[in-house]
Amino acid sequence: MFILLRQLATIRRDAHLSRGRPRSLALRHVDAGSCNGCEHELGAVSNPFHDIQRHGLDIVASPRHADILLVTGPVTTRMVGPLLTAYQAMPEPRVVAALGDCALGCNVLGDPTDVVGALEDVLSVDIRIPGCPPTPDAIAEHLLAALARS
Repeated sequence: MFILLRQLATIRRDAHLSRGRPRSLALRHVDAGSCNGCEHELGAVSNPFHDIQRHGLDIVASPRHADILLVTGPVTTRMVGPLLTAYQAMPEPRVVAALGDCALGCNVLGDPTDVVGALEDVLSVDIRIPGCPPTPDAIAEHLLAALARS
């Protein structure tokens, strides 16, 4: 874990965003209908042990300040509108991340009538973070790789 973070810190030092903000990404989290397992693990990524903020990743309250739209859960019929509103409020370039198997369309919660489906059925997905729920290390690894690519 510590070796991975040290390597990613080196990658982060050389990364630059196309919008001119070096070495940082703002995440806007949207729960599209999950069981909250992914949210607990996402919260663990921000705790003092993993401390993703020291690597330049921060969760923001408004999509207007976000670089990445981080979505958990299968998209329900009631969340399609708010999800698209959050996406449209984001500045360009927009990046969408699917967190967890439900958002990736693995039908972990089954096929109820109120579920539209995977996030990819609604928006184009750029980052896929598999797992049910994914571990904090996996979440950090995928998000820091996105930071390195930006």
